[in-house]
Amino acid sequence: MWKGRFKEEQSDLLKSYGESVSTDWQLFRHDIRGSIAHARALMGSGILTQTEFSSIEDGLLGIQKDIESGQFEFSRDLEDVHMNIEAELTRRIGATGAKLHTARSRNDQVALDFRLYLRDASGQIQQHIRNLQKALVGLADRHRHALLPGYTHLQRAQPVFFAHHLLAYVEMLDRDAGRLSDAAKRMDSMPLGSGAIAGSTIILDRESVARELGFSKVSTNSMDAVADRDFACELLAALAILGMHISRLSEDVILWASAEFGFLDLSDRHTTGSSLMPQKKNPDIAELARGKTGRLYGNLMALLTTMKGLPLTYNRDMQEDKEGVLDSVQTVSDTLVIIAEMMSAASLREDRALEAASDPLLLATDLADRLVEGGVPFRKAHEIVGGLVALAQQKRTPLHLLNQSDFESASPVLTQEVVKKTFDLNLAMAARKAIGAPSPDNVAREIQRWSEQLS
Repeated sequence: MWKGRFKEEQSDLLKSYGESVSTDWQLFRHDIRGSIAHARALMGSGILTQTEFSSIEDGLLGIQKDIESGQFEFSRDLEDVHMNIEAELTRRIGATGAKLHTARSRNDQVALDFRLYLRDASGQIQQHIRNLQKALVGLADRHRHALLPGYTHLQRAQPVFFAHHLLAYVEMLDRDAGRLSDAAKRMDSMPLGSGAIAGSTIILDRESVARELGFSKVSTNSMDAVADRDFACELLAALAILGMHISRLSEDVILWASAEFGFLDLSDRHTTGSSLMPQKKNPDIAELARGKTGRLYGNLMALLTTMKGLPLTYNRDMQEDKEGVLDSVQTVSDTLVIIAEMMSAASLREDRALEAASDPLLLATDLADRLVEGGVPFRKAHEIVGGLVALAQQKRTPLHLLNQSDFESASPVLTQEVVKKTFDLNLAMAARKAIGAPSPDNVAREIQRWSEQLS
């Protein structure tokens, strides 16, 4: 493609070192789609005849069909997906194929293809997120009345409904979908027509190309259009945060499935055994998902580091933008699909979870609230209940089974009736009726709201 300037053949090492087609071949549909739109604009400007445009379009669609069926062989000697397709088009249809690259550069071509690819990928990942949300809401609904301990510092804190815990992840995932949607909005600027750096003296109808490709606007600065990879960095950041949320869910699953917790049963289809220990049932999906989050972080850091020192406009360093992004897209997609399947098949051991949630220490804060309602300042109430907890541990008795005289000695507010009602788990949960708290009615409403929203 540059033989007019160079007299010597490229080094074989350079061909191997500089090729990107082993990665960017995945953009072939988007490259062909963009090329057809570009050819149509060339026809509109009089560069191509209707016959030539039809020949180019048919040739490109034929190449796409061959790639999809596995009948196309990409050549590393042609560097990238763009030149592979263009060279094959020219081989098939002759000199007309050589007209296709008029008024465009690989700089604006790859900027277009990458945006098209990531815009589609963003939509697909959002759908995978919705499917995982549905799986979590379904599991929550199946166990909507089940209680388990909520934890802070990995220590039992207060009782919550299992459904309330799962719906916390549904909220996180909703923010993830929102971030992807926002990132897609900033991809919605069509860069084709920016050329290598300064556009072209051959004027094409860029607005028409944008409409054909589904963009709402065209880029307004040719240098920014070819140099910009913000959209890829932003997508990677959104995927890294999504990975963090999946990893946190995975950690809960791993803990809940352990013998020490014993709350969650995972299906045999979504666990593995040990090559040595026949009793093992390992939550490998959750562990792999937790581990793959590191790759998502690494891909984000790699692209940010690549871009941070580049002058305007295009530099070959930017060829490194795709491998990590494509890896993150695939990793997140695969992870969301399998985690959704795993959670759909999981079940809660409600009896074991309830036994843990019935620990009276989980209602120590409720006891302090009763003191506050009786006129005791909160800090004093906190001190009083802390003393009762210490006394119960000294006596080696559950908190709620201390003598009534112990409660009344701590404060006259703690009558027998107050103590009894405070340690009634059902009453304690029903009292948590503030917006966002896990009362039975609140949880039921949230399950209904999410079910309707996701359907």
